[in-house]
This record gives sequence, structure tokens and C-alpha cells, in this order.
Amino acid sequence: MARLKITQLRSKIGGKQNQRDSLRSLGLKRIGDVVVKEDRPEIRGMVAVVTHLVEVEEVD
Repeated sequence: MARLKITQLRSKIGGKQNQRDSLRSLGLKRIGDVVVKEDRPEIRGMVAVVTHLVEVEEVD
């Protein structure tokens, strides 16, 4: 199964509560944090909420 490398590029300050919750659920706490997650619909949904704050790459 594919994996996603998610990097937080922008701050969550001033964001809506659901955006802050999505970042926290993804394991991102500060700018520059990187996590690698399985490519699942739940993860894609959380990423869709914060597309303007993160960068997503597929990793093998």
C-alpha cells in the first residue's frame, strides 16, 4: 500500500477548530514537522481539510 509523506508548511494559528484538530490527528504540531502515513480514505480526508497548510508527497 502507498504511503503519504505529509509536511506542515504553514501555521494553524487563526485556523478553524476542525483544521487544528485535523493537524493534531495527523501528528503535526509545528511548522516543519513531517509524518508518514498509510494512504487511506481517513487520512486523505484529514489532508483535504488542511491542503493550504501542508504539502503531500507519495512515498514508496
